[in-house]
Amino acid sequence: MEHAHHVAEFSYWLAFMAGILGSGHCIGMCGSLVSGFFLRLGAKAYAPYLAYHAARVSVYGLIGLVAASLGAVLVQTGIIGKAQGILQILAGLVVILLGFDLLGLSPVRNTLRFAPLAWLRKQFAAATQRGPVAGASIGGALNGLMPCSMTMAMAVQATTAPSPVEGGLLLLAFGAGTLPSMLAASFLFGRLGAKTRGWLLRGAALFVIALGLSTLWQGLAYYSVMRNLANW
Repeated sequence: MEHAHHVAEFSYWLAFMAGILGSGHCIGMCGSLVSGFFLRLGAKAYAPYLAYHAARVSVYGLIGLVAASLGAVLVQTGIIGKAQGILQILAGLVVILLGFDLLGLSPVRNTLRFAPLAWLRKQFAAATQRGPVAGASIGGALNGLMPCSMTMAMAVQATTAPSPVEGGLLLLAFGAGTLPSMLAASFLFGRLGAKTRGWLLRGAALFVIALGLSTLWQGLAYYSVMRNLANW
């Protein structure tokens, strides 16, 4: 039990650091979108900014909750042979591949999306007409659904969480790591060079790969123990 607790804390830390080091990726991918959104929104107070990022990180948490619930259902219904170790092994491999995808070294490119990009952009623009706080909340929620290999990797990792709550917390830890860069996106966009963003993204990718390796190792250990028990 104590070992599982330490593994959980380790995963939260890795997810948080992936968010921190993913700052360059976040600014490069969403910086212009976010800064342009707030320019059109005409926000002149702190409330819209707080509402935007609270909604964005909350969506991450919801994605983690859903992913962990799905993982629990797959194990409990026997679709994955009632073996949590197998799910962890598969999830670990996928997360590792997504980490290599971030590095541009994966033979299989990530084409999965939480929602259609064209639809997201249309709704994102329309949100500016809903008022400062309401519009910012909608925009933040939509931003949380933007296609991103890092978010996808965290969601896959969450499928192996011991409970839906812990899956949600894992994604919240990742979201908390992205807060500094995304809060400052309107100020930093264009000032953080492509080379710096590239190095930060590589660092984030390494943390994603570390998460995948940790999950793969846990899955192999769990599968080995359960197989030995079955042979008794």
